[in-house]
Amino acid sequence: MSQMRVITLLNEKGGVGKTTTAVHIAQGLAAKGAKVILLDGDPQGHATVRCGIRKGAGLYDLLVRDANWQDVLKVMPPERHGLPGHPLPSGRVWVVPSNVETRNIANSMSEAERLAIRLDELREQVDYVIIDSSPTPSLLHGVFYTATDAIVYPTELAFTSFDGLVESIKRRMAADEARMSRWALPPIKVLGILPMKYRSNTGEQKDNLAELTANFGKLVWEPVAMRTIWTESEGRALPVFNLAPSSEAAADVWRICRLVEEGVYV
Repeated sequence: MSQMRVITLLNEKGGVGKTTTAVHIAQGLAAKGAKVILLDGDPQGHATVRCGIRKGAGLYDLLVRDANWQDVLKVMPPERHGLPGHPLPSGRVWVVPSNVETRNIANSMSEAERLAIRLDELREQVDYVIIDSSPTPSLLHGVFYTATDAIVYPTELAFTSFDGLVESIKRRMAADEARMSRWALPPIKVLGILPMKYRSNTGEQKDNLAELTANFGKLVWEPVAMRTIWTESEGRALPVFNLAPSSEAAADVWRICRLVEEGVYV
C-alpha cells in the first residue's frame, strides 16, 4: 500500500451501526493483513470496549496532552480478529481508546488540524486509520474532517436516520469548503452509504431503500441484514467472522472491506 488512508464513519443519528461498522472494517482489514488504527472518537467509548479494551483517555491524551503514540495505542490480540483454525493474521489493530474526557478535546486545543498533524507521524507505518465518530455534531467533528480522506455513512432505513444522513452530508460539504480554502486539501471522498439492520420482509424498508437509491444512486451499498450474530459479537467483543466464519454476516464484512479497499485507492 502506498500510503495511509483515514476513513471516518459518520451519521448524526445514534444507533445506526457506526460503531459496528467501524470496528468490523478495522478488524476485517487487519485480518486481510493491513496495519490499522481504530480511533474511538465517541465519548461513550463503545468502539474501545467492542475490541475488548478498557475505556481510557487515549484520544484526549494524544491531542491535548501531546502523549506519545506508544502510550495511547492499545493492541488488539491478533487471535481476536483472526479466523478460527487459520494461522494468525499478519495485520494488526491498534485502538486509541476514548472515554468522557473526549467531550473536552475540542475546547482544549487550538488547532483544528491537530489530529492530521499527529497522524502524519505514522504515515509510513500504518495502512488505515478508521475513526468512529459520535452522533452529536461538535467541534471535534471538525478535527476529524480535517484529517479525513474518505467517509462511510452507515444508516438505518428510517426517516430519522435519513435526516441524520442529510445533516451529515451538509456538514461534510461545509467542511470541504474549509479544507480547500484554508489548507488547500482536496474534498473528502464519499466511499458509500451503507444501509444497516435491513429487514427485507417489510414493505417500508424496501420502499426506503428504493428512495435512498433514487437519491444517491451507486453510492448506496448493498444493505446489511439485521441478524442476531451482530449482537452476539458485540457481547463477546469479537467480529462476526471470528464467531461464525461461514455466516452471511461474515460475508457482509468481507464485502464492505473490499469496497473500502477498492474505493480509497481510486
